[in-house]
Amino acid sequence: MKETIKYYYNIDIDSLEENAGKYFFKYQNQDFFFVFFNRNIDELDDILKCTMDMKEKGIDVHNIIVNINGEILTKVNNYNYILMSVSKFSEEYDIFDIVNMINKLTLNYQTSKLYRNNWGKLWSDKMDYFEYQIRELGLNKKIIQDSFSYYLGLAENAISYVNNTTLKYNSFNAKVTLSHRRIFYPNYKINFLNPLSFIFDLEVRDIAEYLKAMFFSPQNDEDVLEELKCFLQIKKLTPYEYNMLFARLLYPSYYFDLYESVMNNDESEEKLVPVIAKNKEFELFLKEAYLEISKYAPLDKINWLIN
Repeated sequence: MKETIKYYYNIDIDSLEENAGKYFFKYQNQDFFFVFFNRNIDELDDILKCTMDMKEKGIDVHNIIVNINGEILTKVNNYNYILMSVSKFSEEYDIFDIVNMINKLTLNYQTSKLYRNNWGKLWSDKMDYFEYQIRELGLNKKIIQDSFSYYLGLAENAISYVNNTTLKYNSFNAKVTLSHRRIFYPNYKINFLNPLSFIFDLEVRDIAEYLKAMFFSPQNDEDVLEELKCFLQIKKLTPYEYNMLFARLLYPSYYFDLYESVMNNDESEEKLVPVIAKNKEFELFLKEAYLEISKYAPLDKINWLIN
């Protein structure tokens, strides 16, 4: 990969560190990483526009480097890669930083290929595929076989919650802001300000995903419910958005992300064990979150969880 970077970017590097398919190096006191372009090609223009808009607003998103051909993408073994430079990549962003940043860029009436927000259909299609996948490929995955039905049930609850909320409330005026495909905890700059993670969605998406990531992180020693309370105190939402916040908390993305990594042979099945071990504890958090959000808007009751 050193030769590729030297040829396409005229950067001669001494050492290159590889981690999870990302190649990191230092050059002239700057940090760079060369990564697989894991987005659809037709999203590239909107990603670039979003990146430029954020920079104009003073947000230090990663710099995208063009190659010697003036192109953003570089083909390596028939796969597209992209080079970015990043400053202070270990800088950490908390829930207040998330609120401040996602409101810097709002999608109003223009269209964008980065727009998401059909959660019910996306989740439903994903569950159908996972069920098929387990029948065909998961017979030797005992941990998944023993746990999947529980998380499928949570997902089905979340799907119903989203669909009922959409029928009950007018979502036309819901605020659509800069969001992320995934939020991690700790929430480091290298992930949070990576343009390849940018999408547009309801502003509650990132908050819910951050809280779930925090809850299941072995590095966390914060009270996740207190973080939720802080958010609710500083941010006024519509009844639709409060309900969608709870639906997003209910959906077990923390399990399914790991599930996909296991099925793709990127992670050991054992990685699921500590997540599964906290399911009762997380149910208690969901119940407390429900009661807290209910102070701001009426929520549909989930009997098995609340009673």
